[in-house]
This record gives sequence, C-alpha cells and structure tokens, in this order.
Amino acid sequence: MNKKTWFFLVLLLGASLMGQHISQGDILSETPLYPVPVDMTFEEYQDMNRRLTIGLALSSVPIPGIIHQYAGEKKTAKKLRMIGAGGLITMIAGGIMMEEKGWADSPYEIFTLNEGQENEKRYEKIPINQFGDDVGYNLVPLNKESEGSGGGLIVLGATVLICDILYDWLHGWKTIVHKRDAVRYKYGQQLLFSVAPEIDPSSNFAGLNFNLYF
Repeated sequence: MNKKTWFFLVLLLGASLMGQHISQGDILSETPLYPVPVDMTFEEYQDMNRRLTIGLALSSVPIPGIIHQYAGEKKTAKKLRMIGAGGLITMIAGGIMMEEKGWADSPYEIFTLNEGQENEKRYEKIPINQFGDDVGYNLVPLNKESEGSGGGLIVLGATVLICDILYDWLHGWKTIVHKRDAVRYKYGQQLLFSVAPEIDPSSNFAGLNFNLYF
C-alpha cells in the first residue's frame, strides 16, 4: 500500500470521527443548559455554582481579598485590600527608617571583595578542616548591622498583612460554602415530586411514574 493510499485512509478516518463528534454535540463542548427556577436571581445562580476548589486554588496568590472577591463579597474584598495595603506601607516606612550601622563584628578572619567600592562584600573565613599546614575554610557572607526605630513598624506591618490574608482565606472559604448551601436549601424546598405506580395488563407492563415540579 503506497503513501497516497495511507494518507487517504487517515484523512477518511479523521473526517468520520469528526462527523460523529459533531453529530453528538457542539464541537466546542459548551456546558448544556439546565432549567433554573424563575425567581432565582443571577447572583444566586452564581453563588450556587461557586467552587471551593477554585477558592483553594486562589489561595496560592497571596493577595488580600482575592477569595472574598471570588465569593461575591466585593465590599469586604475592597476593605481587605485596603488593610493589606496599609500593612505593606507600614513595612516600607519601617524599612526606610532603618539605617545601616556598619559591618557586623566577627571572631573569624574576614575576607573582603571589592574593598572600598559600593559593591563591597565581606565574608567570614570559618575553618572546617585541616590537612597538615593547609586549612580549608567556608566563606559565610557577613551582613551590615542596622539600627533605628523602624524595626517595630516592620513587624507590625508584616503581622497586619499576614492576619489580613489568613482572614481572607478562612472566612472566604466559609462564605463560599455558606452561600452554596443557602441557595441550594432555599430552592431545594421548592422541588416537589410524586411517584405513582403504572400498570398496563394488556401489554404486561408495570413501572413507576416519576414527576418533578418547580
């Protein structure tokens, strides 16, 4: 069988599979429509379809208010963003108030790179082994000490920001679950159904007739 024949068979098979897929439904595979109670608002419809899994996935983005935004609580989300911004600004202000005092002291010998320049770096030469007169060292970066009254502001701002994000996560997840349950409970009470036996002796048929009403 030559290449042209193989190509024709593959093309024919692909067209057949595509035709079956189109005949079974839309090629874009949109979610099918389901009946919705007439008095259900669009907001309630959104609440009913919110997913906790998406809320948990959004937790990977440490932005205050992102969970409440997804839960439909826009006012709360805005407040949480403002509180988070306040914590971040406090941290920045604390960092500005801190001043570098100078290089920290060390009981070990100091190795200096680019001495006297802006990119000067210092390392502690910490001995780790010795073979005769040869000594091996581990170079540990030496940092500059800081001083000032900004340390407390940094801790305060970080605490506010962390608590803000944790509240958004925990209360946001709870809100998603509560809204879903509230909508399903409200409209679940409106579901009425009846079951009636159905018997047809002439055709030897017996079954149940199930009716569902909104």
